[in-house]
Amino acid sequence: MAELTGAQWRKSTRSGDNNGACVEVADNLPGLVAVRDSKDPAGPALTFSPTAWTEFIRATRP
Repeated sequence: MAELTGAQWRKSTRSGDNNGACVEVADNLPGLVAVRDSKDPAGPALTFSPTAWTEFIRATRP
């Protein structure tokens, strides 16, 4: 499990206006991008390398 201490979470700009049900991203950690459900901030987070995250964003853009 990745160490997420010090993660600075922000709501995804793609989450839209859905009553706080958002995806949050932390991209301030060295060599790691973390993603979590804002409804469960103490729950699990998915982690990606910065390269994998960039590819994911590129592939999912409209």
